[in-house]
Amino acid sequence: MSSAARYRKPATPSTSINPVGEQEKAELKDAVKEQAVKTSNGLSVLDVLRIIGGMLLLSSGLSYLSTSGESMTWGYNAWWTRAREWKTLLQREVSITDAQLAAYDGTDPTLPIYLALNGTIYDVSSAPSTYGPGGSYHFFAGRDAARAFLTGCFQEDAVPDLRGVEQMFLPVDPELKEGASPEDIEKAKARKPLSAGERKNRHAQELRSARKQVKEGLESWHKLFRGDKGKPYRRVGEVKREEGWLEKMPKRTLCEQAEKGRPARKYD
Repeated sequence: MSSAARYRKPATPSTSINPVGEQEKAELKDAVKEQAVKTSNGLSVLDVLRIIGGMLLLSSGLSYLSTSGESMTWGYNAWWTRAREWKTLLQREVSITDAQLAAYDGTDPTLPIYLALNGTIYDVSSAPSTYGPGGSYHFFAGRDAARAFLTGCFQEDAVPDLRGVEQMFLPVDPELKEGASPEDIEKAKARKPLSAGERKNRHAQELRSARKQVKEGLESWHKLFRGDKGKPYRRVGEVKREEGWLEKMPKRTLCEQAEKGRPARKYD
């Protein structure tokens, strides 16, 4: 054996091909273990959902008991809390003419009882003693009597025509108002005369206020028939009308009751 072979050092295996890569792997492994420990000691998403569900169930039960079974949502009556509204979403929306609507006045027991308010149709079948034949509000069934809902003139205003109805909210001078107090009349007589421009501005302001009251008055009735006020009614569709239908109807004057109910103008 030659001297070169005798003194040759044996090859030693490399302890680390990529020391940096091995260190990163070790750190990542430690991080995974640490996160696993934290997760095992904490709440999972399922646990959170179970807690929330339990709290909602407890709240509903307490609401049911405290309201004698009237509400499970502490009086909150949004449409999505009412089962009948979800039923409506699954049904086809009603779209009928005023003439067709007349058939749904409760005289035919095979048909639901409908009434309309400013073009929106509501199902009031749950109150046949009120809206059915012989009921105190039967005259509302099978028609759109939006005007009467505002004026209170149920016989002559059972129509959907709202033109000019805002006049019932426009004030009149105290000296022209039946039943006005003597004090208001004296204040009105002592007022400084308004210029033409001032009268125009005053009328514009009063007209805006009157139209706002008409809108609010209708919305109050819509809330009732939508079921927002706890009544078991629901919206089912819209009245189908041809373009220009309103112009074909004769214009109406304010009924006597609404005219008498106009407010007296106030003067400071």
